[in-house]
Amino acid sequence: MNTLQELARRLMALDDRITACMRCGMCQAVCPMFGASGMEADVARGKLALVNNLAHEMIKNPQGVADKLGRCLLCGSCQAACPPGVKIMEVFMEAREVVNAFIGLHPMKKMIFRAVLPKPGFFNFAMRVGAPMQGLIFRKTGDAQGTVCAPMLNFMLGDRHMRPLAKKPLHAIHGALDEPRLPAGKDGSRGGLKVAFYPGCLGDKMYTGMSEACLKALRHHKVAVFMPRGLACCGIPALSSGDAEGMLRQMRVNLAVLKKGDFDYLLSPCASCTATIKELWPRYAGRLGSLEKKQAEDLAAKTLDINAFLVDVLHVTPAHSAPDAMTVTYHDSCHLKKSLGVSAQPRALIAANPAYRLIEMEEADRCCGCGGSFNLFHYEYSRKIGQRKRDNVVATGAQVAAAGCPACMMQLEDVLSHNNDPVVVKHPVEIYAESIRSFS
Repeated sequence: MNTLQELARRLMALDDRITACMRCGMCQAVCPMFGASGMEADVARGKLALVNNLAHEMIKNPQGVADKLGRCLLCGSCQAACPPGVKIMEVFMEAREVVNAFIGLHPMKKMIFRAVLPKPGFFNFAMRVGAPMQGLIFRKTGDAQGTVCAPMLNFMLGDRHMRPLAKKPLHAIHGALDEPRLPAGKDGSRGGLKVAFYPGCLGDKMYTGMSEACLKALRHHKVAVFMPRGLACCGIPALSSGDAEGMLRQMRVNLAVLKKGDFDYLLSPCASCTATIKELWPRYAGRLGSLEKKQAEDLAAKTLDINAFLVDVLHVTPAHSAPDAMTVTYHDSCHLKKSLGVSAQPRALIAANPAYRLIEMEEADRCCGCGGSFNLFHYEYSRKIGQRKRDNVVATGAQVAAAGCPACMMQLEDVLSHNNDPVVVKHPVEIYAESIRSFS
């Protein structure tokens, strides 16, 4: 966006897209940010009013506009509850892009989104170098969650309790995978399928146990795996920060790598990555070219959350819980339920392990407060929203809290660790994989 004419055109397009907003206030009841701040400006209708007057507001106080738009988790709760169906998330991301084009992207963000994340080799090297040095800055916190904190980095991270980087990332453990399609098993397991496995940044570098559980489950069901070298970030952190250019650079890398594989489905255990590939890549790929747009559309058509694949395609079914079953409660990740419509499948996958008994928590589908980079820039609000989720988890008496997105897992571990709660956080596939005795 290099001209005032283009800026004006995009502002007018935003105006056209928000005319259906009735200011009814339905968004207020479901907005986690409003629940934490009590400020009307943090509700979707307040932000839509800001967008409606965006040109004037940007001229008066561009940074103030950026800050107000940034006080949103992009959880989609408002959009899911909107009676006229305003595409609020699309409007907010577009508005962030317009504002950042006007004021310029922060140099640090620009470096990360456009120079580091589109170069997976460099990013992986930096993480491998950093992993052995964690002991110098991290100290152990939650025993149940296996979290650490870094007091000397509180100025940047806040008083966050988090998983340390894996000693060895997934891509270093397995290298490039391009397994041949397998015949069906004698036990009736379905064969012949091949999937591309996209672990996401957290699944590759932090929650490797989750990714290993996914590979175990796939191999148990005779599903061949394509996991190439050189996969980059899906691009959602950049896009959420208003940097569509950074997201496009990362998407271009992934499209080039995935083009080399022959597979039936693209799977991810990360709800945010799955929603980005399925919904956002096709929407933005046209800026790269017609061929990239066609490839992104084809990929989107066969992209599935791994819970949905195991239940809907491979037909994993619930089992009867054992008398001494461990109790588990489940959090509906926003991108998984509100964007992808996946809610019953993770619960069915948990129920497939007889060693667990599912107990529903109150407000299971209310945002946990992570919101990607939101919890970096608004950690106190993120923590406050997360505390409400923690209270609902603990009220069930569950020993395990499950979530279908590693970002939500990270948030749950943070708030549970801060409260010294003896609750372990797991992905539904991890729970299911525990019932699989071998790679048979």
